[in-house]
Amino acid sequence: QVQLVESGGGLVQAGGSLRLSCTASGRTFGNYVVGWFRQAPGKERAFVACILWSNTYYEDSMKGRFTMSMDNAKSTVYLQMNSLKPEDTAVYYCAATSTIGSSLRRTDAYNNWGQGTQVTVST
Repeated sequence: QVQLVESGGGLVQAGGSLRLSCTASGRTFGNYVVGWFRQAPGKERAFVACILWSNTYYEDSMKGRFTMSMDNAKSTVYLQMNSLKPEDTAVYYCAATSTIGSSLRRTDAYNNWGQGTQVTVST
């Protein structure tokens, strides 16, 4: 098990940028797969991006705007979000798993979750 703590959310105007951070408590990410998900009001939690063996995968609608990266020395992953739109408003969650069972775009592939950080994009 790994404890995850997200930070960096906030209120930003459309077109602006935010960088979210997710830090693993007490250990490095090591061989964990780490992902970002988001949940907008009234909607299901949805895949944003993940890092698997130094390769990064994105939801199609976020390619070119969002960049996920990992700093193993700091046990931290980042989600740089640019050109934000009001529809990006959601609670953003960091997730991790040490095993690969189902698709990494599914929430049930992950068994470690952070508490979430709110991102609000105003018009």
